[in-house]
Amino acid sequence: MDIQLKRGLLDVCVLAAIKNEDSYGYQIIKDMKPYVELSESTLYTILKRLELAQMLTVRSVEHGGRLRKYYRITQAGLRRIEEFREEWQEIVLIYQFVTKEDRNE
Repeated sequence: MDIQLKRGLLDVCVLAAIKNEDSYGYQIIKDMKPYVELSESTLYTILKRLELAQMLTVRSVEHGGRLRKYYRITQAGLRRIEEFREEWQEIVLIYQFVTKEDRNE
């Protein structure tokens, strides 16, 4: 898959994983696992990028004697999910165009 396309899809997946409640790294990976495999290093790169883009905020909470970072989606993050939903319709049309010969066989 094209790296830029995959990057954009993963960003939206991470935002969707924290859309309804704040979450932390391990839980995000666990929630996404049925849909997409994601390594910790990839996740934390995405989280940092989304934080810099102001699509999420981070707070630290002590848990079991250690600090755990919790991530919360912002209005910008919610807007990105909505933009993705609108863009997805175009992606579906492109997919249908590319595969139309396959359906006519």
